[in-house]
Amino acid sequence: MENLSNIQTVKELLSRHGFTFSKALGQNFLVNPTVCPKIAEQGGAGKGVGVIEIGTGIGVLTNELCKRAEKVVAVEIDERLAPVLEETLAEYDNFKLIIGDIMNVDLKALISEEFEGLDVVVCANLPYYITSPIIMMLLESRLRIRSVTVMVQKEAGTRLLAKVGTRDMGAVTVAVNYYSTPKLLFNVSRGSFMPSPNVDSCVIRFDIRENTPSGVTDEAFFFKTVRAAFSQRRKTLCNSVSSALGLDKALCAKAIDMASLPPACRPEALSMDELIRFCECLKSVLP
Repeated sequence: MENLSNIQTVKELLSRHGFTFSKALGQNFLVNPTVCPKIAEQGGAGKGVGVIEIGTGIGVLTNELCKRAEKVVAVEIDERLAPVLEETLAEYDNFKLIIGDIMNVDLKALISEEFEGLDVVVCANLPYYITSPIIMMLLESRLRIRSVTVMVQKEAGTRLLAKVGTRDMGAVTVAVNYYSTPKLLFNVSRGSFMPSPNVDSCVIRFDIRENTPSGVTDEAFFFKTVRAAFSQRRKTLCNSVSSALGLDKALCAKAIDMASLPPACRPEALSMDELIRFCECLKSVLP
């Protein structure tokens, strides 16, 4: 179906299906005709590629993905959009819709069943409230995927794109860089959506690392400690970790010394290797 970026066409389509926007689901549909072709192209859709799309809206991006990819499987939480998508994507026989919450879908099984012999990429336009949980789920699951391309609000993008060892970084920055190489593709203005949100957005691609950084012997402990380190951003590494994990400060201080780090260092000043070294030292001194 053409003209899905035409506001009047979209209004008539939604009215015909009795659809109203859900604030609870953070729904803002893209109406800028230049954005979705760029996401599809730069997100890796093409011959020999299967795409998992998270959140379809009315199918504007889905349409561009279906034009390029071998197969598209979309997971959409709002069942009210099913009849809308039946109309807007009727011409494509390489499209499959799954109504459900992406956090509850067995993606390993989905990839095995739907994308045999294909490279797999993920594309998503994520609402702000669930951006980090979905990205982390995709990365931590170690799925057979090449990349994850997401549109997120710029505020979230700043933290996701921050360099490890800079002031903008946080626990999610460490995790993202541990599993992938993040890259800003382009920015998207708030006027590109209907209804228009109060903030601008950006599109980021996470290219999945073949190998994660070396030196981590217990990933669960590593990420637990990293979250603790960034839980109180104004505090030193020693104070934030000891406070968040309920540890004796002397143990944290000993681990910092063993890792050859400054006693009053702050977590945002540390490189990936330094964070790994501290976590391994802390693990070794715990009773």
